[in-house]
Amino acid sequence: MKTSMVVPVAILVGGVLVAVAVYATTRQRVQNTASGSGNPSAVLPITVSDHILGNPDAPVKIIEYADFECQYCAQFQQTLHRIINDYGPAGQVAWVFREFPLIEIHPSAMKDAEAAECVAQTAGNAAFWKFADILFAHQPVDSAHIGQYAQEAGADPSAVASCIVSGSIDARITADRANAFAVGAGGAPYALIVVNGAPPLVVNGAYSYNYVKQQIDAALTIASSTQTQP
Repeated sequence: MKTSMVVPVAILVGGVLVAVAVYATTRQRVQNTASGSGNPSAVLPITVSDHILGNPDAPVKIIEYADFECQYCAQFQQTLHRIINDYGPAGQVAWVFREFPLIEIHPSAMKDAEAAECVAQTAGNAAFWKFADILFAHQPVDSAHIGQYAQEAGADPSAVASCIVSGSIDARITADRANAFAVGAGGAPYALIVVNGAPPLVVNGAYSYNYVKQQIDAALTIASSTQTQP
């Protein structure tokens, strides 16, 4: 190897090692404080039926389990929107939303989840994300306004109501909740930062934008290094 190439290669390797250290150290620290007892690697694979904001083929994906009645989830919603605004245009990061209604402490959270899933089923992914933002902005959610919120998101209130009555989305919500517990969620918001070639990183709670950004940058470095390996 030529001398002129030694320094750039050393910098690249050093950067990857630092990213791995940040990622691994944070993963261990946050997992140790998690209130659940599951395994983050039990996360269900992302499919076309998931609610995805951003590039579905992004090298880094944030899988969030959230409750529409949870005030910390509402705060974290804003944080993740900032992340997507920063990393989404380049296709680097995608955000996946999964239902985690904490019915033990938020009895009406299940109704919110049912409405959100029915908005998605009847009006599509874009309407789902609009509806989610509306619900988080109107906590505690008044069930009498669900139809109005659905219409604001671009869905037909009558179609959403019929969907809820049919129970066609109940199995999906049950599966999301079960997977949340399986990966170790004991509360909300609970998120996993997923990158190929590394165990999922747990973000257990409404962490700050700067904290999440640090983990995303580390994950992107790892993703880049795995893509360039022969």
